[in-house]
Amino acid sequence: MEEEKEVILNERINYALSMIKENSIYFAHPVNYYMGSSLNAHENKEDELIKIISKNFPEYAVHNPNQKHHQENYQIWKKETGSGMKYYFDIILPRMSAGIGLTFEDNMLGAGVFGELEKILELGKPIYEINENGIIFPIKKMDTSRKLSIEETQGRIYGGK
Repeated sequence: MEEEKEVILNERINYALSMIKENSIYFAHPVNYYMGSSLNAHENKEDELIKIISKNFPEYAVHNPNQKHHQENYQIWKKETGSGMKYYFDIILPRMSAGIGLTFEDNMLGAGVFGELEKILELGKPIYEINENGIIFPIKKMDTSRKLSIEETQGRIYGGK
């Protein structure tokens, strides 16, 4: 049974890695910006921001975590390891060449976005932030005073703030 589970996880990993283009920038953003999500309160903003990122970073392919296989793998990792984010931290983020994260309107970073950017920076790769207006800034060091707790992040996502 354990061996079968490992085969399935490896198949999922291989498929996910096959979907990553060379020299990709990871677009970390709250799920309430995901197109097609029932939580999406920001119509077309995800697409708009991806176009801005592509224009400002033509050397990178934008990697959007809002993909069906990522959402499925998140749930599988959550069930099998206790943390869906382990999928991103262990499998996806190490394959990225850079990262960019969307801030909330008050310039704060959600817990997940903060963690993803921090991981990419720890890997020695450049990171940036982008706000809703498409203004981009490089990040040299993560500022923990801008990190929301998981509860605060969920309140903004699910509470519509």
